[in-house]
Amino acid sequence: MADPGADEPSSRSGSTDQAGQGSKDRLLLHQRLAIRELIDTEVSYLHMLQLCALDIRSHLQQLPQEDLDVLFSNMDDIIQVSSRFLHGLQEMASMEEEQAHLIGNLFLEFQEEFERVYKVYCANYDQALLLVKAYRKEPELQQEIQGIIEAAVPQAGPSGLSFLLVIPLQRITKYPLLLQKILENTLPNASAYPILQRAMSALQGVNSNINEYKMRKEVASKYTKVEQLSLRERLARINTHTLSKKTTRLSQLLKQEAGLVPRTEDKDFNDLEEKFQWVSLCVTELKSNVAAYLDNLEVFLQFRPHECSLDISGGPAEQYRSLARDLQLEVFLEFKQRLEGLVWKPLCSLTRALVGPQNLIKKRLDKLLDFERVEEKLLDVGSVTYEEEEARHTYQALNSLLVAELPKFNQLVMQWLTQILHSFVALQRDLADQVLRRAESSMVQLPHHRAPEPDFRKLLEDTLGQTCSQLHSFQENFEKVLPHPSTQPLLPGSEYQMQALLTKYGPGKLYQVMSNISGTGTLDLTLPRGQIVALLQNKDTKGNSSRWLVDTGGHRGYVSARKLQLYHMAPSEKALRGLVAPHENFQLLTPEPTPAPSPTVQAMTQVVAAYPFVARSSHEVSLQAGQPVTILEAQDKKGNPEWSLVEVNGQRGYVPSSFLVSSPSPASWGWTLPS
Repeated sequence: MADPGADEPSSRSGSTDQAGQGSKDRLLLHQRLAIRELIDTEVSYLHMLQLCALDIRSHLQQLPQEDLDVLFSNMDDIIQVSSRFLHGLQEMASMEEEQAHLIGNLFLEFQEEFERVYKVYCANYDQALLLVKAYRKEPELQQEIQGIIEAAVPQAGPSGLSFLLVIPLQRITKYPLLLQKILENTLPNASAYPILQRAMSALQGVNSNINEYKMRKEVASKYTKVEQLSLRERLARINTHTLSKKTTRLSQLLKQEAGLVPRTEDKDFNDLEEKFQWVSLCVTELKSNVAAYLDNLEVFLQFRPHECSLDISGGPAEQYRSLARDLQLEVFLEFKQRLEGLVWKPLCSLTRALVGPQNLIKKRLDKLLDFERVEEKLLDVGSVTYEEEEARHTYQALNSLLVAELPKFNQLVMQWLTQILHSFVALQRDLADQVLRRAESSMVQLPHHRAPEPDFRKLLEDTLGQTCSQLHSFQENFEKVLPHPSTQPLLPGSEYQMQALLTKYGPGKLYQVMSNISGTGTLDLTLPRGQIVALLQNKDTKGNSSRWLVDTGGHRGYVSARKLQLYHMAPSEKALRGLVAPHENFQLLTPEPTPAPSPTVQAMTQVVAAYPFVARSSHEVSLQAGQPVTILEAQDKKGNPEWSLVEVNGQRGYVPSSFLVSSPSPASWGWTLPS
C-alpha cells in the first residue's frame, strides 16, 4: 500500500511553481499596462501640443507677434521631437517580449534632444506666465482669449492659457515616473532591467539639468537688464548693505593686487572673454566706420550738380546733368536706403545684443570676488552663512552660464558680422553696376572711349600732373607776397607771464602754442593757441620725444611737441626784456634806442587776410584766408602796432596786423585774387 505522505513534497513544489509563475504573469501584465499608459499619454500629449501650436495660436492673432513667440516659445521643436519619439514607441507595440528593453534604449536615444528642446521652453515659462497675468488685467482681451481656448480645449476650464502652457513642463517631469513604474514591474534578472535603470537615471539627469539651466537664465536676466537711472535714483539705492559689499570686494581686490591672497585663474573663461572682447571691438569699429560712411554719403547727396546752371545748352553738358540727376535722385538714394536697412540697422541690433554679455562679464568679476572671500572663510572657519552660500551659488551659476553660452554667442556674432560685411560688399557692387549701366550711353560719347586702358591711364596721369604743376605755381606766387607766420599773436594780458618765463629760462627755452591743445591724460595740459611756455624737457618719462614737459608759469605738464614752435620775440618784446631781471646764464645788455616799428599796412586801406583768425572776445573779429579787409586804424588804443582795427563784412574789431597783407599783383599766367 502506498504511503500518502510521499506525495506532499511534490504537491508543495508544484504549488510554489504555480505561485511564482502567477507573480511573473502579474508583473508582466502590470508592465504592459505601464507601457500602454506611456504610449496613450504620449498620444494625448502630442495632440494637445498640436492644438496649441496650430489651432489656438492661429486664432490669437489679436496678440502681438512678440507675445506669441514668448507664450508658445519653441513648441514647434517639441512637437517635432515628440512626434518622432511617439513613432518609435508605436513601432515597438508589436514586440511584446522585447518592448521594455527597446523603450529603455529609445529614452536613452532621445535624452539629449529632450534636454535641448525642453530647457528652452522651461527657461521662458516664467516670462510667459507674466504675460498671462497681464492679460487678466484687461477683461475684454481675457474673455476673448478664454473663449478661443474653451472652444478648442474644453477641459482647460477657467485656467485657460495657464493650463496649456504648463503641459510641456508636466510631461518632461513625468517621464522618470513612467519609467520607474515600468521598472518596478520588471524582474531584476531580466535583460531590460539595467537598460530601464539607465534610462530612468538619464531622464532624472535631464530634469536636473533643465532646472540648473533655468536658474542660470534667471540669474542672467537679473544682471543683463540695463536701467536708465538718474543720479538721484542711483544715490537713493546706496545703503549700508551695498556699501559694505562694495568695500569688501575692493578689499579683496587690493589683497590680490598686493599678492596677499591668490587670484582664481580660469583659463577657459579668460580665453572666451578675450575672444568676446575682440568680437565686440570688431562690431564697434565697423559700426563707427559705417556711421562715418553714411555721414559722408549724406554730405555727397547734398551736392546737386544737376541743379547748377552751366550756361551751356545741349551737348555733353546737358547729358551730364541728366545723368547726375538720375544718379542723385534714384540710384544713390536707393543705395542709401538699402545700406541703412541691410547694414546699419543690423549693426545697431548687434551692438545692443552685446550689452547683455558685457554686463554679465562685469558682474561675474564682482561675484568672483565674493566667491573667493567665501571660499577663504570656508577654509578657515568651516561654515558660511546662508547669504554667503547664495553668493557662491550665484557665481557658479554665472560662470557656468558664460562658459557654456559665450562660445555659441561668439560664433553667432561672427556669422552675423560676416553676413553684414557680405551685404555691404554686395551693395557696393550693385551700386557700381547701376552707375555704369546708366552712364553707358554717356561714356560712348567720350573722346577717348575706345582708347586702350594703358593709354587712357597715361592721359589721366599727364592731365593730373599738368594741373598739379599749375597749382604748385599758384602756391609759389601766393607765398611770395605773404610773410612767414613765425609767431602767433600773444594772448591779451599774457605779456607779464611771458616776461616771467623769459627771466627764469631765457629766450632759447620759450615756445609758442601754434594751435589749441586739449589734454587727454592725467599730466597733459590744455592750452590755447598763442600761449607762451618754457621747455623743461624734450621727452616724457618713457623717452617719447613727441611729448614735451613745459612750464606755463603756473602749471607744469606734457604737450604735443608738433604743436609748439620756438618763439621769436618782436623788437618791442626784446626792448621789454631789458626791463626785467637778468637770467643767471646770460648778461643784461642795455637796450639801444630802436625806432618804433612802422605798421605793415596803412590805415583806411583795402588789404587781404593772409591767414584765418578766430575771434576770442567781443573786441576781436574773425577772418578767413583771402578775405578782403578794410583797415580803420593800424594800431590799438594803446598805440600797439601789432593789432589793427578793421572792418570785415560790416563787422568791426581787432585782428593781428601780421595776418594782413596787401593784395598781390597778378601772376604772369593770369591769376588774380577773388574780389
